[in-house]
Amino acid sequence: MSRSMKMMDPDRRSLLKSVAMAAAGSMVAGNTSLPIVHADQAVRDLPNADGLTWNKAPCRFCGTGCHVQVGVEDGRVVAVAGDKAADVNKGLLCVKGYHVGGILYGNDRLTQPLLRNNGKLTAITWDEAIETIAQRIFDSPSTFAFYGSGQWTIPEGYAAQKFMKGGLGNNHIDPNARLCMASAVTGFLATYGVDEPAGCYQDLDECDVLITWGNNPAEMHPVLFSRVTDRRSRGETVRIIDIGTRRTRTTDAASDYLEMKPHGDVAIALGIMHLLIENDNYDKSFVEKHCNFRGAEASEPTLQGEQISEDDFRKRISKYTPELVEELSGVPADKIRMLADLFGNHDIRITSLWCMGMNQHTMGTAINSMVHGVHLLSGHFGRPGDAPTSLTGQPSACGTVREVGTLAHALPGGRVVAKPEHRQQSEAFWNMNPNSINAVPGYHTVKMFEQFTKPTADGGDITTMFVQVTNPGQTLPNLNALFNDKKDLDDKFLIVSDVYPTATTELADLILPAALWVEKNGVYGNSERRTQQWFKMVDPPGQARDDCWMTIAIAHKLFELGYEGMKDKDGDFIFAVKDDEGEEIPIWEFEHYYATNVDKHLFEEYRQFTTMKHKNLAPYDEYVKARGLRWPVVEQEDGSWRETRFRFSAFDDPFVKEGQEFDFYHSSSEDGRAQIWFHEYAPPPEMPDDEYPMWLCTGRVLEHWHTGTMTRRLAPLNRAMPTAYVEMHLEDAKAANIRQGEIVTIESRRGTCELPVWIDGRGRPPRGTVFVPFFDETKLINNCTLEAHDPFSKQPDYKKCAVRVKKLAKVKS
Repeated sequence: MSRSMKMMDPDRRSLLKSVAMAAAGSMVAGNTSLPIVHADQAVRDLPNADGLTWNKAPCRFCGTGCHVQVGVEDGRVVAVAGDKAADVNKGLLCVKGYHVGGILYGNDRLTQPLLRNNGKLTAITWDEAIETIAQRIFDSPSTFAFYGSGQWTIPEGYAAQKFMKGGLGNNHIDPNARLCMASAVTGFLATYGVDEPAGCYQDLDECDVLITWGNNPAEMHPVLFSRVTDRRSRGETVRIIDIGTRRTRTTDAASDYLEMKPHGDVAIALGIMHLLIENDNYDKSFVEKHCNFRGAEASEPTLQGEQISEDDFRKRISKYTPELVEELSGVPADKIRMLADLFGNHDIRITSLWCMGMNQHTMGTAINSMVHGVHLLSGHFGRPGDAPTSLTGQPSACGTVREVGTLAHALPGGRVVAKPEHRQQSEAFWNMNPNSINAVPGYHTVKMFEQFTKPTADGGDITTMFVQVTNPGQTLPNLNALFNDKKDLDDKFLIVSDVYPTATTELADLILPAALWVEKNGVYGNSERRTQQWFKMVDPPGQARDDCWMTIAIAHKLFELGYEGMKDKDGDFIFAVKDDEGEEIPIWEFEHYYATNVDKHLFEEYRQFTTMKHKNLAPYDEYVKARGLRWPVVEQEDGSWRETRFRFSAFDDPFVKEGQEFDFYHSSSEDGRAQIWFHEYAPPPEMPDDEYPMWLCTGRVLEHWHTGTMTRRLAPLNRAMPTAYVEMHLEDAKAANIRQGEIVTIESRRGTCELPVWIDGRGRPPRGTVFVPFFDETKLINNCTLEAHDPFSKQPDYKKCAVRVKKLAKVKS
């Protein structure tokens, strides 16, 4: 017990103990609503009831990476507190974070493996489940696909990656992050030659202007947004400019709201760059020293494009006058001039934020690249508060998907399967035989599900799919084409590991019960390059088990069947872990899985890859001690490990060459320079017309995370937001004789969805536009969305398609 705890006021201590004990009581009674220990708690002040222990963990929800303190008693999570010692959230949590502990205790947790026979699910043993999966893979390894997630921990994703690309020589592995942030990745690669933001959350504390590009952080990343709005309450001046297609809670806090047409962001970025050039108001010194200009090739455009001269860039961008941009974007020309004047002022600091609004876009790579270009051209880069930064919606979209590389074309550490030297490096790290890794990229998400739901006789060459830690039956676009067709295909086999029944388990042939969050060890990587670790604190219910164990157990069953790929060059199992005496620990048997720290073994193996693109990670034990560290993390002369806040800037990044102020050391032009891109504006893939006259945009709400599979089990959140809805403009509703709360049918060329109408609600779309959140599994709006995707990132466009709205029935009184 700490000295400060010993000296705590007796009345206060008594109160806190009663809070904790009340929590324990409520959990035992089966109430999944955990008590909230408020954010003014210091770690040392947490309740200290007998038998109650506290330990750190990052939140299970979005990519912010807030830390919580988890209170455990009698083997159950009984309380959650914001972690004041955490730099990310400084003790604050959002409404989801405050209730994160309750996600473990929904009444319908999956607790045993279930196999579908003649349409009926039957309980089977884990041995039978692992045998079934391994045998299907053994019989046809090339038609197996693994679909994962930005919710995978780093060790889980790394194990899946090694199993597929190293063990099976099969690159058909892709994550759901393809659906939410792939265009951010390609935008960073096209601009800097390496992925992930240069800045960090400190930019939010130091910027003078925050621009949100099609982004609603007030609901999607509320703790981060509070870092900005709280500055105003302290008397600081920070201007918030919201560029969006509908008014949101972010708009309510904004100084300026610029309402754009769908796809208008591309024109706006072009217009700002046009004015910076036209007015001779760009940062010539920064551009001359640190940037190149780049454009797409005339034929067969690539992600790298071709270098163009500054004069050529001037010519190409000359037509994007404020008046043309107003016509294309709907934003008045004087507002475009206002934005250009702000970027032309080097005495202020500007941070841009974006997330799915810019990424889920058929021009996703283009708009990402050009927002980076606006910052580079204006020199608003590389100082605290001056940064273009993308946010992520999943807890380890960066750490697992982008850094471990669980994408169809990638290998860990920024390597790619198409390059022989990258395959050789990976084979060497994995101690595998030469040519173990297939050189041909696998299927990206849309293609993978097209091939799975297409009859085998018609060329559908994915026959078995394993889905871990995600819910594609709800999140894929155009579900009728990419998912629902599976139910009539008898030779296709869908394996789903999850915590609760979902829209995906509805069509699963084999369901595996998974451990969740603090029921297992884990490591996540958040949006600001921060790697965060936690330990298992409670046991999962019934027979639920770790996803990472499932992968290793399947791999070992294949090893037992004699599958050569599951042996390394020495003939050992590819996931072999040995004790201090050199004896192998049978981690494929669940009763021995926690005989050692498998996460640590996998993390230390993965860490070898992280130096390849200067994303250096510290040893696992350093993360045990910290509330995360932002990479690159380098060892100091005294043996300590130092994180990096601002990449490419000499004042903070240890890899910048001596004498350089900035160094883009992975430049795609190999000259230490970043690329300022030009892309022509192109219209959206589908436009409203006489038959389908309205725009549909989809997204999220504050109370529910992702597909709601966890948050909809939390009574307080489900009561607050019990159902999906469609936001309509009052005049559109009047014109169609639709009243508040009435049920309408949203129809597109692909499918339909029935929803109640919300007029003048939380979000306020302009005329001709409707908005629907996708969290509700009973109202699958993705029956309507389209699978058209960005040519480089392969990320679908969920933000704009054509629909019509029909009144179905009046609301019941």
